[in-house]
Amino acid sequence: MRGITLIELMIVVVVISILATVSYPSYREFTARAKRNEAKAALLQIATNQERQYLQNYEFTTDLTTLGFPTTPSFTTATGSYEIRIPSADAANFTATATYQLGGTEGAKCNVFTITGAGVKTSSPDPDCWTRTR
Repeated sequence: MRGITLIELMIVVVVISILATVSYPSYREFTARAKRNEAKAALLQIATNQERQYLQNYEFTTDLTTLGFPTTPSFTTATGSYEIRIPSADAANFTATATYQLGGTEGAKCNVFTITGAGVKTSSPDPDCWTRTR
């Protein structure tokens, strides 16, 4: 009479299933937020390096290797989620973008992040992605 009955085993399976169902959406949102933060950090690093470039050469650049990044004209973030590029730069301004690459619903909220030399930060399709913490 020692051991586990089939009913007890099924109860454990049901409890584990409920816990997984409740926690999985939170996990997905956490990983999506981490990927968005990675893209924003890369764009802020580009902005900082562009300012340094401007102070030394009196112009902005589209060359990411000049700014200390591994490749040009674009690179992907460490997770491979966002492609970072500088589509335009001149003596007066620059624009840097991060575009979501993996597809699916994870990047649906914040597909594209943009920062300019004037410090203007935009995102699409949701315009609040730069300021949202959730």
